[in-house]
Amino acid sequence: MGRIFKQELEGPCYRCRFCKTHLVLANDLISQEFGCKLGRGFLFSKAVNVTVGTLEDRMVISELHTVGDISCCCCGLVVGWKYEVAHEKSQKDKEGKFMLYRVWLERECNVDEYESDSCSESSINTPSTPSPVVSSGGVSLVVSSDSVSSIVSDGEDV
Repeated sequence: MGRIFKQELEGPCYRCRFCKTHLVLANDLISQEFGCKLGRGFLFSKAVNVTVGTLEDRMVISELHTVGDISCCCCGLVVGWKYEVAHEKSQKDKEGKFMLYRVWLERECNVDEYESDSCSESSINTPSTPSPVVSSGGVSLVVSSDSVSSIVSDGEDV
């Protein structure tokens, strides 16, 4: 396995709730109105520090799309999916976009926002308590109210 090179984002961004790796800029947010299996999701135009998994056809909000799950490049947590192909003409605007599960995002503020208090916990729009256990691809995440407390894979702690 090679060395992982992370890209640090400038400005307000969302990061992986588990390992704090920067994933998307707040300015690249397109929509906060996506429903998904883990609750609400955010649609972004760009993402960094993610890997795209195997592409598959999936029904997303009653429309067929070709998507690939996206994982954090550092901790491997599946944080959402990337729309590769929209099979309906009305959905073509989603191609190349990234849908990230809100439950796995944490907003990072820059120094100016901290000083002005515009990035308080209430303005971040992230849930205070994620789902207790989430499974994906044989990996189960056991979540406490503040952070992921352990990762369990095939019955063993990782």
